[in-house]
Order: sequence, then structure tokens, then C-alpha cells
Amino acid sequence: MIRQPIITVMGHVDHGKTTLLDRIRNTRMAGKEAGGITQHIGASEVPADAIREICKGMLSRMNAQIVIPGLLFIDTPGHEAFTNLRKRGGAVSDLAIVVVDVTKNFEPQTYETIDILKEYKTPFIIAANKIDLITGWKNTGKASFIEALAEQQNSTVEFLEAKLYEMIGALSATGFGSERFDRVKDPSKEISIIPISAKTGEGVAELLMYTAGLSQKFLGKNLEVNLDEPGRGSIIEKKEERGLGTTLDVILYEGTLKINDSVAFATPSGIKSAKIRAMLRPKPLSELRDSSSKFFYVDTASAACGIKISGSGFEDAIAGSEVVSESAEDYKEELAQEMAEIFEVDKSGIILKADTIGSLEALSRLLKSINVNIGKKDIGNVNKRDVLDAFAMRGVQPLGAVVLAFNVSIEADAEMESEATRINVIKDEIIYKLIDDYKVWVENEKALEKEGYEKYVTLPGMVRVLPNSCFRISHPAVFGVEVIAGRIKPSYLMMKENGDMLGRIREAQDNGVNKAQVGKGESVAISIDEITFGRQVRDNEVLYTFLNDESISVLKYKKPELLSEEERILLDKIYDILRSR
Repeated sequence: MIRQPIITVMGHVDHGKTTLLDRIRNTRMAGKEAGGITQHIGASEVPADAIREICKGMLSRMNAQIVIPGLLFIDTPGHEAFTNLRKRGGAVSDLAIVVVDVTKNFEPQTYETIDILKEYKTPFIIAANKIDLITGWKNTGKASFIEALAEQQNSTVEFLEAKLYEMIGALSATGFGSERFDRVKDPSKEISIIPISAKTGEGVAELLMYTAGLSQKFLGKNLEVNLDEPGRGSIIEKKEERGLGTTLDVILYEGTLKINDSVAFATPSGIKSAKIRAMLRPKPLSELRDSSSKFFYVDTASAACGIKISGSGFEDAIAGSEVVSESAEDYKEELAQEMAEIFEVDKSGIILKADTIGSLEALSRLLKSINVNIGKKDIGNVNKRDVLDAFAMRGVQPLGAVVLAFNVSIEADAEMESEATRINVIKDEIIYKLIDDYKVWVENEKALEKEGYEKYVTLPGMVRVLPNSCFRISHPAVFGVEVIAGRIKPSYLMMKENGDMLGRIREAQDNGVNKAQVGKGESVAISIDEITFGRQVRDNEVLYTFLNDESISVLKYKKPELLSEEERILLDKIYDILRSR
């Protein structure tokens, strides 16, 4: 049997995701959400007949057919980025629609969305929403963008083209080629951009037709489902509902579930199972998350659909976990192995806290892709223990002494411990922003560490004594030098090319101004107490900084990143001089 594709609607907050689905379903979910912003993941089925009705004119003109049973749309909050819509090894979503406000172009959560789709290798199309806000746009009342575009003035068309070109540029920066949908020659190589207005309905016909058409053309065998197989789904939300108790909103993506089936799922204390006592499905074009939607009780449900299940024992289920029928072979071992993989950590590294399994998994994948070790990961708010664990990392892996918190709160005692131990807790509700903030923290820590090392480690330096620049012969000797390579500082001990010791630099001055450090290419006057100019030092001689064993060990083996490539070569030369003394 061919199932309906699972289409996730994603994008930056307030770019019109829910309004688009409201237009397709003829519902008003957007107005019911707090502040007009989606707070919970939703699911709704749009049957093939509804798609045919919206697209009827275009289907007949293009001699196209809808062969799938419909489309299962998943509506996500902007900050969720569908990370708790998951199955083992990838994403539940077959295809994504990324909604972008054409007047604002890409915003932070848009980039986050693209990053995650790229990570999970999920195909997507762009819905360039709010064309009704384009200067001069005239509402035609048509469902087709092409038909609506034909009635616009040239200046309006040109303004829209400019906005679409900006969007093409933003996609190019993320590594994707794209074009307006009617100009795309190969949908497998270019991202289709479909201009729409969720408010007026213009362009929705093309969006639905292209979503259905691309699903039929490219998903192929991925849409084949065996209804006799055990049911497998993804828990998108856990709720307490009057008359039902604890319910799980589930996207069923494989097989069939029935009343009285025992299903297994993940909890904080391990794998548990419970029996399904009731199962409800929203009617077509209704919303799974809307308590006022028209639900009907069912005895069986088959993929792909959104269902609400209830029963005793679901209280500890974790959002983002898979729910698997116990009739599946090795279901407990499979789930346990999956959880072990998700919560697998390194011997040392950062502390990671997130709101759901899916968020934790997505963050883990992205952090690993930039070679960041994770010493501990968990679901839930940041607590005192997390901060103490990060503090313990300070002596093992200093760059792991930090807590990353995605979409969770910081408990009061954790905040107090953070202040007492000076452990940083980096918190955000946007995945890529959280990772970017961590990168900034790492750079700051490295800079502080480098500054600390440079206070007690002598850096390699090579200078040439400038001719005719002796200002004082002795007590101290004052003469001009040019730094040929590396760096010199007051207090650095200097030596000759044969390894003979000279003395410490007392001061380095440029036109009477003291310098704390002198780099390559700079010329200064230096003073050294222990020598007499003309005896130990002469014009045009080359001098070097003396490096003790500790400095050499740090610079060669512990912290080679403190030096440039040229400075590393100079370090080797100084090392050879010292060994040959």
C-alpha cells in the first residue's frame, strides 16, 4: 500500500507556517496560539480529494494526477525545528516545506532549519510567503500564483523578482542552488521556490501540486507500507487531557497499531511499556494538537497518520522517543540500543542539556561535526549537579568546563553554583545560535589561556642589531634592534647565535614610549644591564631570545597553537642552538 507522505512545515517564527496550513485546511489555528505563535507540534491530514479541489484547474491543464492518498502535514514551533520528530537513524519527515517571509528573507531560525534538513538529508522546497505584502500587489482571489502574477503591474513583478533573487542568494550561501519553481529544470539538483500568500491563498495551488508531485516522483518505495507490520511511531508530545489521563500525540510512520496493543517507549529510567486503552484520530483537515478538533475513536491506525493514544503507564514517556509495538522482534533491545547511542558520551567534554531526545540527538550530531566532545548529556533543566560536573571538567578538559542548555531552564541552585564556581551556562532556544555562542566562548577561553601562558612562557624572538644605533655603551647598554622574526618583551633573556648568554631586556622603547611587546618588522631601542656594547654585542649581529626547558616543552608539545608557522621554525632554530652549546 502507498501511504501519504509526511510533510513537515518549518521556518522562522511568525513567517506564516500555521497560517499556511489554516488556509489549506480552512481552519483558524494561528489565532488560537499564544501570541499567534505555534507552541506545540501539530499534525493534520489533507486527503487527495482536497488537494484535487484546490488544484483542479492546474491538474487538468498539466494532465497531472494525484495518486497518493493525501499529505500528512506536521506544523512545528519555530524554536523546535522538528528535532523531536524523529526515528532511528534519521527524520520522520519525508519532505519539508520551509516557509520564508519574502519581505524579510532568511532569519536565524531559517538558517537553523536549513542546517538540520541538510544534516538529516531531508529534501525540501521553499514557500516564499506574504507576497500580498509586496508593494503594489493586487489580491486576485486566485489559488494559482502564475494566474495571479499575470494580473500584477510590471513594477510589482520586478519588486517580487528582486526579493526572490535575495532568497536565491541566501540559499546559495548555505550550499544550495535554487530558482523560482517554474524555472527549475531538475528538481533533484535545484530547490524550488514557490511564491505564495497564506493570507489570500494565492500560490497555494502550486505549492500543494508540487509537494504532491515531488513526493510521487522522488520518494518512490519510501512510501510503500506493509500494514501487517508492527506499528512504529514518534512521540511528538505528552499531555494530560480530561477524561483520558496521560495521552501521547504520535506520528505513526510504519505498520499498524491497534487497541490493546502493548507498546514500548523510552523513559528517564529506561525502556517501559504500556497498553493502548484508547486511540483517537482527528478527522481530515482537523488538527491533532487542537482540543476542539473533531476526533473519532478508532480500533486500528495505519501509517502514515497522526494519532492520540492513551492508557495507564504513559506518564514517564519522553517526547522524541520512538513508540514501538511489542509484537516487533527485539523491540526492547532495539530501543535500549538506540537510547544508548543517543546518550553515548566521551570520557571528557561539555555538559549538554536539552528539552527532548530529538533536540539532544540533533545537537549531538552538530557538535560532533565540529569535533566537540560531550562528557555528559541529559534531558531536562540545568541543575546544580550539571554545574558541578562541568566544574570537575576544568582540570581534565578546560574547554569542556561549560554547560550548553537548549530550550530548558536553569534551576535556582544551579545559577548560584554557576556564580560560585564561575562555570558558564550557555542557554538558547535556537540550535545554531547555541553552538555559535559556544564557539565564541571557546575563542575567549583560548585567548585568556594564551594570555596566561604568555605571562610565564618566553616566546621565540630574533633581532638584528641596527648599525650606528648605540645610544649608551653600558650600565645599561642601550641600542637599536629590528625584530626579524617572532616577538621580544622586557624581561626576556637574550643570547648570541653561538648560545652565549647576554642578559635580560630591561626596557624596549619606540621614540621614548615603552613597549610591552615588539613584533616582527618593528624597530626599537632596548636596554640590557649585563653587557658592554662593542664587546659582547656589535652592529648587525643577530640575537635570539633564550628559552628554558619549560617554555620549549609548552611551545613544542602542549600549546603549539600559540605560535605561527614562522615562529615554530624559529623555535626549532633556537632549540638547535641550545642543544649545540
